[in-house]
Amino acid sequence: FGVLMIPTLLTATSVFIIAFIAAPPVDIDGIREPVSGSLLYGNNIISGAIVPTSAAIGLHFYPIWEAASVDEWLYNGGPYELVVLHFLLGVACYMGREWELSFRLGMRPWIAVAYSAPVAAAAPVFLIYPIGQGSFSDGMPLGISGTFNFMIVFQAEHNILMHPFHMLGV
Repeated sequence: FGVLMIPTLLTATSVFIIAFIAAPPVDIDGIREPVSGSLLYGNNIISGAIVPTSAAIGLHFYPIWEAASVDEWLYNGGPYELVVLHFLLGVACYMGREWELSFRLGMRPWIAVAYSAPVAAAAPVFLIYPIGQGSFSDGMPLGISGTFNFMIVFQAEHNILMHPFHMLGV
């Protein structure tokens, strides 16, 4: 698991830092009105974010080699998909690494089971919800104010606080 975990988490972290600082604006709605999220384009630590992939891309896997140029990839929000998919794979590998380590030491796997709760919370927000909505543009932006805005819009559209399973969980 570590062979896959280390490169994916390093890739996700380095692309996140570079994109948070210097990524150009992204056409999130697919209507040629780019939204800037990086520090170099006038945002601060609170308002900065990695803006989700454009609605024009939808649910398509959008690696850097699929775009005609790096500028097009950046304009369509390619770093978001790269960071999210590498992050989810790396976190799942970390959970597998915890299980493997506890197994080899003859321990019970409860640490990996406990860690599966945040993994199970991150996967729906970053992967399942955008798939259900039909586009990665509906995913949660990777930033402080973007996260709060996502939570407010999610509550307004789906009324999650009144859902019985949410009430049982709380």
